[in-house]
Amino acid sequence: MRKISTGNKAVAEAVALARPDVVAAYPITPQSDIVETIAEFVAAGKLDTKYIPVESEHSSMAACIGAGIAGARTFTATSSHGLTYMHEMTNWAAGARLPVVMANVNRSLAPGWNIWVEHSDAIQERDTGWLQIWVSTVQEAYDTTLMAFRIAEHNDVLLPVMINLDGFTLSHIMQPLDTVEPGDFIPPIHLPDPVDPAHPAGYGTIAGPADQFRFRYKMEQAMQDAKAVIAETEQDFARRFGRTYSAAEEYRAGDADVVVVALGTLGKEAEVAVDILRDEGIKAGSVRPRWFRPFPDLDLAGKELVVIDRDYSFGFGGVLAHEIRSKYLTKVFSVIAGLGGQEVTYDDIAEFVRKRRIGEEFWFGVSDHV
Repeated sequence: MRKISTGNKAVAEAVALARPDVVAAYPITPQSDIVETIAEFVAAGKLDTKYIPVESEHSSMAACIGAGIAGARTFTATSSHGLTYMHEMTNWAAGARLPVVMANVNRSLAPGWNIWVEHSDAIQERDTGWLQIWVSTVQEAYDTTLMAFRIAEHNDVLLPVMINLDGFTLSHIMQPLDTVEPGDFIPPIHLPDPVDPAHPAGYGTIAGPADQFRFRYKMEQAMQDAKAVIAETEQDFARRFGRTYSAAEEYRAGDADVVVVALGTLGKEAEVAVDILRDEGIKAGSVRPRWFRPFPDLDLAGKELVVIDRDYSFGFGGVLAHEIRSKYLTKVFSVIAGLGGQEVTYDDIAEFVRKRRIGEEFWFGVSDHV
């Protein structure tokens, strides 16, 4: 069915179709209406789930962990400081191999007090063992949420999935949405060795030096195995519903001399910049990594790269730029832009390409050569 929806509402509708057993909820701008919409579904009898309004984001993830240990399908959502408050428990969820699905509406961290988009909140979670994906449209947010449950719960993965959508520029924007009837696309959840309250047993929770590294190694194996599960899930989604996705979305990149790389809505905005540059005779293209963990295999050989980061690692640089440098041993023009909701248009992106200086870092609005 075709309708008009915001990114947040689209996520909530997809969650309802996945029929989670437990939804743990705590509001935070600009995420709040994801959990509010789910609450409305529950109150209206449209969704049969245990809806737990907790007292904090830390408790929200703890509730998902407890439910997951018992074999339940779980969902929560957060943003910014809510995610940092969860940080202890996000490590627990991944380390316990629990397929929690969480929507994170990207927002800047204080100070200053800012409610607009920045990617630093999720980037700080990149090493916890969560699969991470950035989406760029309302439709992609909906489709990815459906796929996330299937990917997370696959026995070759059993890791949590974080779906990132840009605060306000996607969470609250209105775009067309084609909904689906998922049928058996998301199979029933069957987690190995769930705790059964009817048959209580003791579990050893201490892992000594002889075992702890093995758990970490198995998490890395699962992260690598997730690549095949993601690809198979996306292919099955395309067969059933006609919309195609991949680990990274390329736009006119095949014959490009210079490629713009960015996450989320900036990656989609770059496509317009590419068309402008092509009309000027500049052979530009764009690559938008959708999955950040596991990091995708990108075909970037022989191309100049303009990498836009909506994040920053102080004393180090733009995280996406450094990820690409380390993985592909190539120089990039690193652009820091869009922090705290700073407006970045396709004309700005085109100008980054025109005046690029490979090997340098440029702060949009601060540096003076673009």
